Amino acid sequence: AWLWQVMGQDPGSAEQVAEIARRINNSAVETAGMANFFSSYGDQEWVMLHSDRRTDAVVLDALITMQPQSDLIAKVVRGLMAARDNGRWGNTQENVWVIAAMDRYFNTFENVEPDFIARVWLGETYVAESEFRGYTTDTFETTVPMSYLTQQAGEQDLIIAKEGEGRLYYRLGLTYAPTDLTLEPLDMGFVVQRTYEAVDDPADVTRDGDGVWHIKEGARVRIRLTMVAVNRRYHVALVDRLPAGLEIINPDLAVAESVPADPSDAGNRSWWWWYTWYNHQNLRDAGAEAFATYLWDGVYDYTYVARATTPGTYVVPPARAEEMYSPEVFGRSGSETVIVE
Repeated sequence: AWLWQVMGQDPGSAEQVAEIARRINNSAVETAGMANFFSSYGDQEWVMLHSDRRTDAVVLDALITMQPQSDLIAKVVRGLMAARDNGRWGNTQENVWVIAAMDRYFNTFENVEPDFIARVWLGETYVAESEFRGYTTDTFETTVPMSYLTQQAGEQDLIIAKEGEGRLYYRLGLTYAPTDLTLEPLDMGFVVQRTYEAVDDPADVTRDGDGVWHIKEGARVRIRLTMVAVNRRYHVALVDRLPAGLEIINPDLAVAESVPADPSDAGNRSWWWWYTWYNHQNLRDAGAEAFATYLWDGVYDYTYVARATTPGTYVVPPARAEEMYSPEVFGRSGSETVIVE
């Protein structure tokens, strides 16, 4: 990124500059709202004062200088803003480079104080209007009912217009509910898998050829979730809903029974492994939730134990992982059928 800015001033380096630009753009890892870059110097990268967020900041600075029309710029900014912890980045180096890049971004794209009206049309229908005066972090939200969208004939143009000075940021999202209870796994940024395991007797939990889980009444069951993040993720929530015939055993409650250790952990942990990947968890009547502020790319396991208390046949919704403030980045397991008998 540094070479790109320096060599870009040399007409004789056009071929090398084009190759640098191609490599940087191809190295971007994008989601719907964010982008970042990866680099590594091996085991001694700390000597280089290296971090991925510093890399993102250096690349951001280069993109603003060399490709100011790039769609990646705003996405990299969002990624850097999401990477803050208590209003700052990981260390002094990160703070310096990110703030320097953000300063260039502000002076390039936001140096005009907002003074405009934003309007939205869906086809011929006037949907919304919001007024922005001065620098502010306020947002305005307008909801269009799904029932209205489904009544429209054919495709409709969505028009967003701005009248006045300043930079407009907007987000379009769709919240929906499926009409079919049988859902296949879906990867939109996370891979999520779920299995049910017997705790006391292997015969307590079985799965037939149709994929239906059979659990003996009164048996203890370990629910195991495996989540794969192919890129760094921010403010992650992993949520799993229980079959209605099961109840979570919460070892933090004084009246709860003890929960046996996960056998897959035995003998496989160093002292640092005892730090969980999540910052907080909730064990509730309806299911379990685990939350992480920052998640590196990798494979993560999460388990909890429940007891089968009520016989019956239950349809279980998928386990789901998402970035809470960018819910378009998500993933889910398939739905399940569980029979307690």
